[in-house]
Amino acid sequence: MLLAYIFPGQGSQYVGMGKSLFDKYDFVREIFETADRALGFALTELIFEGPADELQKTINAQPAILTASIAMHELIKKAGIRPAAAAGHSLGEYSALVAAGAIDFGDAVRLVRMRGQFMQEAVPLGHGGMMAVLGLTPEQVEEGCRLAAQAGTVEAANFNCPGQVVVAGENQALKKAQEIFKSMGARRCILLQVSAPFHSSMMTPAGERLVAELARVEITDPAIPVVANINADYVTTAQQVRDALIRQVSGPVMWEQSIRRLIADGYNMFVEVGPGQVLTGLLKKINKQSQFINFNGEGEPEQIIARLKEAV
Repeated sequence: MLLAYIFPGQGSQYVGMGKSLFDKYDFVREIFETADRALGFALTELIFEGPADELQKTINAQPAILTASIAMHELIKKAGIRPAAAAGHSLGEYSALVAAGAIDFGDAVRLVRMRGQFMQEAVPLGHGGMMAVLGLTPEQVEEGCRLAAQAGTVEAANFNCPGQVVVAGENQALKKAQEIFKSMGARRCILLQVSAPFHSSMMTPAGERLVAELARVEITDPAIPVVANINADYVTTAQQVRDALIRQVSGPVMWEQSIRRLIADGYNMFVEVGPGQVLTGLLKKINKQSQFINFNGEGEPEQIIARLKEAV
């Protein structure tokens, strides 16, 4: 059984995530306290007490999800279970790289806080957004974006699973694209509750600002292969990690392709490590035959770990 961990991205956050683990395990408390020290403010208090609208802000959601995900990862790690590969959706790529030993957790928390700030500041509030397109092929979505480009920037941003592609861009171009997608037979077009057009060329300034921050951080070769969002290929060296993290800010998330790459290479057990269960849902749509376990810290984590031990 070849085991791969997958880590969720922004949107999976909720007030109270990881609280039961924090209350139960000293080492989990240490992880949350490390995040607080790294950022210089009480992130833990925000995660556990809210308010939800403050936690949802990109600048807070990114370090919060990373912290909760790594706390859950460490619990599995202490049980002696190790993955053979890892991947993460957008922000989740940082969690995957921490789990792979490529980036120190404290450095990663600071990086994603700045990443969130840079992404938010790249486009003025209200000037851009994202929309999920259901029921079209990736090729149809890309063609629709090309046709809508006369109204402004609009690009494919997330290739999540068959029949689900997220596009990002300027508001007027999104509106035009919605009309085109519906005329092409899209089942639904859903505007997402996000504050910026993430993973589009409009984020290029954010990627440029991230270069200097990444240069200040020590990055080592991952101990296990990590599949990068930007090309659905493995990063195995520190330089590849740096390049992928810069490019992914303004490039599309090739999530379906990343999971298919892992499956093609023999990985047949996936564990979603982190809050929520979005990636588990996508995995079911990508490949119904794949085995999966969701580890989000809820319920009885010891029982889930026991199931995982039996499986691997």
